[in-house]
Amino acid sequence: MAETGWPLIPRELLPAPVPVARRKRPAEPRPASRQRQLPIFGAETTDASPLDVVGLLAGPGRLERMGGTARVSVPVDSAWRVHVLAAELVSRGLVVNWKPLESGGFEVRTAYSSRLNDLARTWPAAADKLFFNGARIRLWVAAAGAPHDDGYAFGLTGDDEPLEVIDTALRRAGLDGAVFDDVSDQGRCYLITGRQRLRRLAELVGERPASAPDPVWPGAAAA
Repeated sequence: MAETGWPLIPRELLPAPVPVARRKRPAEPRPASRQRQLPIFGAETTDASPLDVVGLLAGPGRLERMGGTARVSVPVDSAWRVHVLAAELVSRGLVVNWKPLESGGFEVRTAYSSRLNDLARTWPAAADKLFFNGARIRLWVAAAGAPHDDGYAFGLTGDDEPLEVIDTALRRAGLDGAVFDDVSDQGRCYLITGRQRLRRLAELVGERPASAPDPVWPGAAAA
């Protein structure tokens, strides 16, 4: 559901949907050897949970507490990120709104919710307890992921982030990388390189949302 006060989606045109040709008969199933294998802990094989917003906190997201509730806000640079994050967060039972920022871009923010209280009490988690599944990484990609040189970069902010914890959790997920300060407009990033790791990233985050540009989604970097 959307909170009143701001429209849910920025007033920007999305690409026209691609028409799908009608089939006169059902398509025959592909042989098992040609079917796409879904990874364990991937975004398409795990249930969505409000705790997935830990993927936003690993990047530029911020957590605010009030009584027995909490909310998460995250700045994004493009309207398509608002579209994707709003849909992802609403699917997790969270109320979402957005607003334009004076500095450019938008802020996506959840309402205060008791659903996030457990996360608020434990963040930042100990390195041996933080776990990144595909659903959590998908939110991070939607908020601050972009291709970079021969790899894929996740946006980071500030010096107070639990970087060692984040690094350990990503390595545990098979996404070994390194923190670096990008001289371009991306700023501080966590960069993943290597064809095998990029393929692993693409498998974990799942199919590209319709409103996300194809070159930006991890699948393009892994190609």
